[in-house]
Amino acid sequence: MAAAGRLRRRLLLVVPWRWGCSPRRWGTGGPAAGQVRVAFLRFFQERHGHRRLPSAPVRPRGDPRLLFVNAGMNQFKPIFLGTVHPRSELAQYKRVVNSQKCVRAGGKHNDLEDVGRDTYHHTFFEMLGNWSFGDYFKEEACSMAWELLTEVYEIPRDRLYVTYFGGDSSLGLNADEECRDIWLCLGVPASHVLPFPLKDNFWEMGDTGPCGPCTEIHYDHVGGGRNAAALVNQGSPDVVEIWNLVFMQYSREVEGNLIPLPQHHVDTGMGLERLVTVLQNKHSNYDTDLFTPILDAIHKGCGGPRYQGLVGEADIGAVNMAYRVVADHVRTLCVCITDGIYPGLSGAELVLRRILRRAVRFCSEVLHAPPGLLASLVPTVVDVLGDAYPELRKNTDQIADIINENEAAFLSSLERGRRIIERTVQQMEPSMDFPAEVAWSLYGNLGFPLDLIDLMLEEKGIRLDSAAFDELALEDAKRKAHGLQARQLEGENVYLDVHSLAQLHSNNVPVTDDSPKYAYTLGQHGQYEFSPCQATILMLYRDQSLQEEVGAGQHCGVILDRTNFYAEQGGQASDRGYLMRLGQQDTLFPVESVHLCGGYVIHEVTAVETLRAGDQVQLFVDEAQRLACMINHTATHLLSFALRHILGDNTEQQGSHVTAERLRFDFNTKGPVTMEHLQQVEQVVQEVIKRNEVVHMAEVPLTLARRVQGLRTVDEEYPDPVRIVSLGVPVESVLIHDSEAAMHTSVELCCGTHLLQTGAVEDLAIISERQLAKGISRVIAVTGGQAKQAREVGQYLAMEVDSLSIRLKQGSTSIPEVQNLSREVGQLTKVVASTAMPQWQRKELQTILKALQRTANTAIKKLEMQQAAEKAQSLLAKHCNQPVIIDTVPADSPSILMKVVNHLCDKSPGTSVLLLSPQASGEVLCACQVSKNCLPMFSAADWATAVCTQMEGKAGGSCVVAKGSGNAKGMQGALTTALAFAQSKL
Repeated sequence: MAAAGRLRRRLLLVVPWRWGCSPRRWGTGGPAAGQVRVAFLRFFQERHGHRRLPSAPVRPRGDPRLLFVNAGMNQFKPIFLGTVHPRSELAQYKRVVNSQKCVRAGGKHNDLEDVGRDTYHHTFFEMLGNWSFGDYFKEEACSMAWELLTEVYEIPRDRLYVTYFGGDSSLGLNADEECRDIWLCLGVPASHVLPFPLKDNFWEMGDTGPCGPCTEIHYDHVGGGRNAAALVNQGSPDVVEIWNLVFMQYSREVEGNLIPLPQHHVDTGMGLERLVTVLQNKHSNYDTDLFTPILDAIHKGCGGPRYQGLVGEADIGAVNMAYRVVADHVRTLCVCITDGIYPGLSGAELVLRRILRRAVRFCSEVLHAPPGLLASLVPTVVDVLGDAYPELRKNTDQIADIINENEAAFLSSLERGRRIIERTVQQMEPSMDFPAEVAWSLYGNLGFPLDLIDLMLEEKGIRLDSAAFDELALEDAKRKAHGLQARQLEGENVYLDVHSLAQLHSNNVPVTDDSPKYAYTLGQHGQYEFSPCQATILMLYRDQSLQEEVGAGQHCGVILDRTNFYAEQGGQASDRGYLMRLGQQDTLFPVESVHLCGGYVIHEVTAVETLRAGDQVQLFVDEAQRLACMINHTATHLLSFALRHILGDNTEQQGSHVTAERLRFDFNTKGPVTMEHLQQVEQVVQEVIKRNEVVHMAEVPLTLARRVQGLRTVDEEYPDPVRIVSLGVPVESVLIHDSEAAMHTSVELCCGTHLLQTGAVEDLAIISERQLAKGISRVIAVTGGQAKQAREVGQYLAMEVDSLSIRLKQGSTSIPEVQNLSREVGQLTKVVASTAMPQWQRKELQTILKALQRTANTAIKKLEMQQAAEKAQSLLAKHCNQPVIIDTVPADSPSILMKVVNHLCDKSPGTSVLLLSPQASGEVLCACQVSKNCLPMFSAADWATAVCTQMEGKAGGSCVVAKGSGNAKGMQGALTTALAFAQSKL
């Protein structure tokens, strides 16, 4: 109770902070959502000294396990895990506040299928949050929350209920009585302070990692003096959670046990939509001003009945559900597209495609709106959210264009899907369930929402085989989870956990000095010389624990006081090389990879002999691999500059990856990237290479660096001071106030290793370009000798294509010769598609080859028609005015044989024809056509089947035409059978 006593004394000194105008002046409508958001941010910023941060993009930064940012704490994970770089801006945060854009759809937190069915689920929502990183804890967090809700927002105290962790004997955790006492001291009645078990009031980041008890604040929409304690956490729409305060004080280990964290943190989250619903005295989030303008715009666009807020059976025709789905999903689409996530075929992009298609389906199928309604809502969404998230205002046209294009594609897929369902149903036996494999294909390949498949089948009175479908979904999930788990296991030995990081700090182990990685110069003859580096082993890391000694054959992480190895970061692959003990020249310890964790550089090593803390080692970087990475990283900066120069200043980097072999660069662009663009980009890069520009690098304060006009950054945390890389212009020049020097060259914040002059790149060839999603392209390029080789291969293949083109134009009259040429075209097409060569040249050759293939196919068809006409004329002369022609004829292919049959029947409409053609292989081809005068008694399919069965073969077709094949041994008997069959039908 001592804590409660201290809190009581502090509360006597609290002077309530209020926002600009009294809430009592709002009237019955309550405050606007914008006012509610601003009041939250100002309260923590001005009253309680929090640093106000902008929302992070909803595309997660550096966390492959997340599809979307789904909570306010995502961007602060490195702090909770202790892996934040000590020089980064993130490491300086003590108490912060923001309103975070969040998306919950796909993955663990998936609200997609629930959206629209009720009045409170959303795929996009705003999370108001305040955080303490090793600063304040439970007392202050609860006190601030209570002050804001009751003094600023003036929510009646008797409508609020708080929950706390009631303990868990299986984990040896006592009830959080400290939290309970704080709430009681704040004046919350004991009947409104409720204990709950682990599943309700213990928050965990994942299966392992930081976790702790939480306290939730719930609101009773009914009020009126009643006690609603029994409805808390019972799923009642009248009593809802509005704020969750998490106290991170433990870490869950792999074995499942909990260990106290070295530092305590506070992570709170309050959904803006629910809070606004409370303050505007509504029961539904969709009745607040966050949604009503969008719902009004939907009504105006579709012309149907107005939104009435109905749910369940009362919502006839699911019209109100459709309103909610469309309003929610268009908000998600606007935010995601703005933040660089576009509808696509995998990961977050696939989920967004499903969101868009679900919205389109409700627009067209339920609201009967014309195409384009969804995109027409974008300006309204921007009006609602644009003040809080100004980035939305920059991309309004692009968002609408992407939505429209994807809607058109889905409507086309819808028709294809309907045809697939129709065809499948026709082939099904009566009373069968619809095949799960077909439904899964519609869902996975055509992007059909599952509820749409159910609806289409329901209309036909057919059920989906749900059990089999669920089994396919489970197999798919297991396959993806296995791949993720395998990727996580790859580095589990070398990534420091939060306790090991805390132990290093408490033992005053200094972070690694990795500045020697930049210690290299150009020698007299233009070769790069890398300075040697001597270091001391400070600690070893194995099996998630710090160790003083590691035995021979054991895989471990080596922490040194200094290193010249580059750790994987900023998109550049880590160095490789080896360590060698001083005085022990005959034993090498290969360094497989290098990682950065909380400022410590971890060298991944398999010890060939015992390694101990205190050992002196010499470090040797694989210089060829390092130099190749330097070349490709500098080339990446050149490529980024060239793309902006050719495609426009709006071209922004979306990601990159640099290895010794090649470089990958993702960027957004408003229009298509043409082959002319790629050629021009290569030319710009080659010009800078030829000028052999000096690459200037310097560390400067982050605040100063961010003032540089034309500076290019990507969405990641930068250390302070930060390294600037400038091509051709000294860093001092770009830092001058109002200098535009950076506008005309490449100037980027970058921690990577670079060339000292651009000439060493020698050449750059873009060998691949493709769209990852609408508006985002990925290029892959090679440099130096690889680029030269790619160009040589391109020239060689261009000559091959030219040679093939000349031979085709000579116009051979031999069908086998032209068929061989056609096969050559096909083989060369495959080679061109799969060989590393300049992409612009690949596309050029593919266009030529496509035309050559058409030419070859046309020539073959023409020669076959000529040959067929000649053979038909000969047969007509032989079987003049016969009702049935049965004969053998030489033919090089089934298509020629069928053309002879067709030609005969065209010239003699009353004649039925069956021809056999023996082949050199011993096979006999069969083709037949029955005169329409003989239908339905005489069937071509039955005729061909009878004949080919005689030759131990098979046949098939329609009642008019059919074809098949058999064995030459039975050919004479087949001819007899053909005649007997025909005579029996005529």
